[in-house]
Amino acid sequence: MKILLPLLFLAVSLMGCNRSDPIVLIQLHPKNPDIVYVATNDYIYKTRDGGQAWTNLSQGMSHSRVIAMAVDPAYPATVYAGTKGDAVYKSHDGGQRWASMRSGLDDATITSVVNHFLFDPADAEHIFLATTMGVFETKNGGEQWTKKMEGMKEVLMVVTLAMDPTRPSILYAGTSGGVYKSTNQAAHWEKVNNGLVPADMLKTSRALNVTSIAVDPYEPDTVYAATLSGLYKTSDAAQTWTRIGASLADQMIVTMLLDRSRPGVIYITGRDGVHRSEDGGESWERINTGLVTTNVRAIAQSATDPKIFYAGTNGSGLYRSNDFGDTWESMPPIKVIE
Repeated sequence: MKILLPLLFLAVSLMGCNRSDPIVLIQLHPKNPDIVYVATNDYIYKTRDGGQAWTNLSQGMSHSRVIAMAVDPAYPATVYAGTKGDAVYKSHDGGQRWASMRSGLDDATITSVVNHFLFDPADAEHIFLATTMGVFETKNGGEQWTKKMEGMKEVLMVVTLAMDPTRPSILYAGTSGGVYKSTNQAAHWEKVNNGLVPADMLKTSRALNVTSIAVDPYEPDTVYAATLSGLYKTSDAAQTWTRIGASLADQMIVTMLLDRSRPGVIYITGRDGVHRSEDGGESWERINTGLVTTNVRAIAQSATDPKIFYAGTNGSGLYRSNDFGDTWESMPPIKVIE
């Protein structure tokens, strides 16, 4: 009993609930390194002091899960949240109060999943939205949404979006059926699956679920697509794709991140923890030192210090690395201030 009681206390201390609650996303403030948002299956939390104390930000929302978040890069007090079942919410005060933003979204979107936000770097009011009912666009900060699916006939479920940082008119969409590309900011899409979707999977219901897509900021014709069936790379702006990462033990990739400070450095996460490549995906190393749980659901790189990374797990909370992920330290359990 003396052994079991401390373990029981530890298990219920995280976020005031079950220690197994997964951290499904991490959103970092673009200017203040002490401000971090995380979401679990139930709530959004925010810290202003680097993780010492947390506030529950879910008041005013429905009980729908938050799947995606985004912080306005120009006005960081403005925060967007995408949910599973209740469309989009927006806050003008860092998440203290929320307003529903669903005008123009299909009725079906209210019961679908909002997966990803993508800001236009030239105009923070101009946002693209990936949902299980397609791509939507707003030009006024979410007041009105317009569906942008011309050319995307085969699929509706859009999981992730990416923009060419040097040519903002070029967008990529990762979907349940591979990748689509637009050269005119989503006015029209074309399927770009050459080498990406194997012939024997073309007619399956889950042809190739793309979980993350990223454009290399140093070589924008190079794009990476992480999927539930492996990792792919193109060096010719998605004309052809090549399978990479064959040495990875687990080919089900949950999320992917390109190091913004070091060319060719890629991070991926999944059930086998965090892996890093420093040569554009040719070789990989497992970087799980310090992680108690290797099922990693989310990863983020600090906008103010590129050496600092955060990892959210499916069983042991939030971790921080101060050395590009070489080692991880468990952050204090989230103690909520009401």
